[in-house]
Amino acid sequence: MSAETGLASWYGPGFHRRKTASGERFDMFAMTAAHRTLAFGTLICVRSQITGRGVVVRVNDRGPRVPGRVVDLSRAAAIELGLHGLGLKPVDVVPLTNGQSTCKDKDD
Repeated sequence: MSAETGLASWYGPGFHRRKTASGERFDMFAMTAAHRTLAFGTLICVRSQITGRGVVVRVNDRGPRVPGRVVDLSRAAAIELGLHGLGLKPVDVVPLTNGQSTCKDKDD
């Protein structure tokens, strides 16, 4: 999969400790995300189109269930990205490959 562009949202307290689609328990304090098609365990860079700030999260759930959104972030990831409290933010989503574990600079 190449990069996707769309809206990111977040989920937290209402889902904390509930089972995710992958079978693990959701932890709103972990750097995780829900994506419709990427394999569980895939690391992705989610970058704000507004601030350029990026976070790396691990896909462990399915979603978002709302049309027009490309990723649902955990509360912790939303805070790191500056999304917490805003609800939605336009983002780019890029799967990391070849052992990458950080988001590349926006200009790379």
